[in-house]
Amino acid sequence: MVDASPGAGAAGEVDAGVAATDVSTVAVAIAKSSRMFRVWGRDRFGAWGLTDPLPVCHRFESGHEYQRQAPASWSATLLRGGVLRVTTGPRLNRVRQARTPERMLIQESLYTRDLVMTALIVDGRENVETCSAGTVHALARTVGCDLRVPLADGSECTYANFDLAASAPALECVYRQVEALLPTYASVHRGAGHASQVSTDAYEAARFDVARFVGARDDDVVVFTANTTDALSLLAGCVPGDTVVLDIEHHANLLAWSGTRVVEAADTVSETITRLVAELCSRPAALLAVTGASNVTGEVLPIARLAEIAHACGARIAVDAAQLAPHRGVDLVATGVDYVALSGHKLYAPFGAGALVGRRDWLDAGAPHRAGGGAVRNVTVQHTDWLPSPARHEAGTPNLFGACALAAACRALTEIGWGAVVAHERELTGRLVAGLSATGGVRLLRLFDDAADVLGIVTFTVDGLAPSDVAARLSTGYGIGVRDGRFCAHPLLERLGLPGGAVRASLGLCTGSDDIDRLVAAVAEIAAGS
Repeated sequence: MVDASPGAGAAGEVDAGVAATDVSTVAVAIAKSSRMFRVWGRDRFGAWGLTDPLPVCHRFESGHEYQRQAPASWSATLLRGGVLRVTTGPRLNRVRQARTPERMLIQESLYTRDLVMTALIVDGRENVETCSAGTVHALARTVGCDLRVPLADGSECTYANFDLAASAPALECVYRQVEALLPTYASVHRGAGHASQVSTDAYEAARFDVARFVGARDDDVVVFTANTTDALSLLAGCVPGDTVVLDIEHHANLLAWSGTRVVEAADTVSETITRLVAELCSRPAALLAVTGASNVTGEVLPIARLAEIAHACGARIAVDAAQLAPHRGVDLVATGVDYVALSGHKLYAPFGAGALVGRRDWLDAGAPHRAGGGAVRNVTVQHTDWLPSPARHEAGTPNLFGACALAAACRALTEIGWGAVVAHERELTGRLVAGLSATGGVRLLRLFDDAADVLGIVTFTVDGLAPSDVAARLSTGYGIGVRDGRFCAHPLLERLGLPGGAVRASLGLCTGSDDIDRLVAAVAEIAAGS
């Protein structure tokens, strides 16, 4: 399939890879009953509409729930994740030649790549990145951003949501997209009526938008799932061999795999990578599965570098992008990543959908994720003829609203632009880190001494107080929502010496500097025993 939008292809490459489409966009959708293309148009965030069918010069297999093909991703030479790349140390000349795994193991310790610089979360009060004291406004409005909540003293205040890493509220434009689809909701892929055709086209157009959002290759497949956990479990059923993971992973990327080989992370990203190389070189593995950004500390792993290492060792790489995708985005072409999993409820689209995007061969060869209608070409009592992906793994009635909400959020983030997203987050994260670091009795957490990129996640403890106590006081006394506990990453918290957990404050598009200042002041009062 092709992108028929006015800004598609080279014409859409602006600001070194940040797509901005202020004009109407169109995507090509299939009317299965007539085997004709329809042009499916929309405004920036609004409702959809169909033109008359256009003839298709392509042959299709009857019954196949067709996969849109994403165009080549825009260039990421100048920007990766919206952050300018700067050299932080000497870069040695590297010979562009094939490297054996053994030679690579040696070379990994001999050179340092360029690093992506953002605000660093530090433990202590020295070397904290400074930030301006000016007002920083939210980048986008979410449903419920004006929510009023009760306090213990009988008053009420506007809710300050710092639990976005768990579940982000719906963007208002996402809600409008779902609302616009409600009147024409009908069976997807299984009806000849007008409403069913509209619903089917909207669902497949959503697949195309998600593919473009993650910079999918032309032959990649997009499978809609319930969430990241579901997506990784789906992939786990298709991996033809062992999977290598780190011990600091979220449970979704730690528990899904069979034949798991766990590598203990070191105190630095550099040494951790060396350990991964050693494990991958020790004996063959099919897959390296890593979390793109820690849901506990926000620290980002260099996934492009890890993809190169995995491929040199004969493995593929899958990235759990539940946290990464809302903050930095993912580009499969630019990074060389083979599979990416993400969740709508982290991407301001909490309507029960996620996605697995990646190479088709394993997904077509693997056992269907769920057995049922829509995933089959033909069934007899003796034999089932399964369809290829994505239909192979999408049995049952699809989640139309979840898929379309996810696509709407992807479009909205692209519209805002990763440069703006990262700059906004960097300013607010630096402000929060500076404020908490200057507060007595507060300790900030991190995993690595050399992590160069950190998302808007700040996790901390308060001396003498249980994390649950701090979170409860923030809620009942100040109307601030944070997360406390072990964040579905129990081995990681054990490594940090915090079996009882910690407090996590996570921010995003709907966060402003007033929220940051309010949280810092509240934590300071709690830490001081006020």
